[in-house]
Amino acid sequence: MTTPLGNTKQLGNSDLHLTAIGFGAWAIGGGGWQYGWGAQDDQDSIAAIHRSLDAGINWIDTAAVYGLGHSEETVAKALKSTSAKPYVFTKSSMTWGEDRKIVQTMKKIREEVEQSLRRLQVEAIDLYQIHWPVPDEELEEGWTTMAELQREGKVRWIGVSNFSVAQMERALKIAPITSLQPPYSAINRSAEPEILPFCLKHGIGVINYSPMHSGLLTGAMTKERVAQMPEDDFRRNAKNYQEPQLSRNLELAELFKTIGKRHNVEAGVVAIAWTLYNPAITAAIVGGRNAKQVEGVLPAVNFRLSEAEYAEVGEFLKARF
Repeated sequence: MTTPLGNTKQLGNSDLHLTAIGFGAWAIGGGGWQYGWGAQDDQDSIAAIHRSLDAGINWIDTAAVYGLGHSEETVAKALKSTSAKPYVFTKSSMTWGEDRKIVQTMKKIREEVEQSLRRLQVEAIDLYQIHWPVPDEELEEGWTTMAELQREGKVRWIGVSNFSVAQMERALKIAPITSLQPPYSAINRSAEPEILPFCLKHGIGVINYSPMHSGLLTGAMTKERVAQMPEDDFRRNAKNYQEPQLSRNLELAELFKTIGKRHNVEAGVVAIAWTLYNPAITAAIVGGRNAKQVEGVLPAVNFRLSEAEYAEVGEFLKARF
């Protein structure tokens, strides 16, 4: 294991101890699929992963569906050319056929895990997660399969992503949940009222995704940049990238930039730290499409907001959101 930067936190009931941020491999799946981020150079992706690992980040989160298998394959290529041995997390339940159209089902998880193991070129997946609980009526069947895969040693720990409290309660009747992966940022706080307290109470680790809200809170996003996004960038049609939300969200990014300047860190680092302030959060998933982007967010491993700064952001959210 690479010597990690900063302190690590145990993920739920597992023996995994995670650095405060992990490398998120959604964007490196590239374009040409339903939730793509536009064209991506694989060499840039590999360099981004290497920069993260060189800095001591000790986990990578991907999914089979990212780039329809391409992200997992790129992660494998990056790991072949480094001595670092990070934890590798991936997800199931979003499948596709020859037509490249995504089908959501939990009936093919056993088939999916074999394909992910092959693409990732690993003997076991450190954390295997159900990506979406869709369709809802397949949840029990899906989670039962996940527990079987864990017993068989194909996966070390099992988690869920995008589950509600009610869905987690149903899963817990079958087998323990190591972790939940919800969206959580200062823009999207829907997990705060019920989901995060439930995880804290039940010892379920939380690795939140989109802490910078898919780039909106990096401090580098502008209205002009949004207008010029390629057609196959899913963000073009996301409501938070459209008015009136866009102006408000960019104002929040400016506040993060102001706080960041006091500490010589980027706005994105402050956005990540805002999510890590919540005691339910174990660690945050942070994407990077090239080494330079990764470099900018690396201070998030150790940077934390003061109580006063967290309150400052809270005042803004109360007034504008």
